[in-house]
Amino acid sequence: MRQWLQRLLYGRYGVDQLSMFLLGVYIFLTVLNLFLRFPYMIYIYIIVLVACYFRIFSKNFSKRRAENELFLKYYRPVKRWLKDKKERLRDFRTHRYFTCPNCKQRLRVPKGRGEITITCAKCRHRFDRRT
Repeated sequence: MRQWLQRLLYGRYGVDQLSMFLLGVYIFLTVLNLFLRFPYMIYIYIIVLVACYFRIFSKNFSKRRAENELFLKYYRPVKRWLKDKKERLRDFRTHRYFTCPNCKQRLRVPKGRGEITITCAKCRHRFDRRT
């Protein structure tokens, strides 16, 4: 079985981040359709699944790599933003976040200390804030 799969995928582009994203979108739309029952939704998620498998079995490496890089160009900032929001939500009781007015570096300081002088670790600029 494993050798058969290896022979099938030999010379093919394979799975990358965009293919995994398309697969996730397919699963999300499928589950969403279980609850909402849109009559033509099946065509949308079948198109997404076909696009995913087309990318996986493609032999045009340069084209698929360029598509993936374009996807990552927009996906990485969104992922970074979501990670930042997750950190802030996790620390909202114990820490406050400030931005350095000089270099725009994000700084995390403990809550409940009153008026403090914050020193930026990047540019050593000092500024006062209430925590």
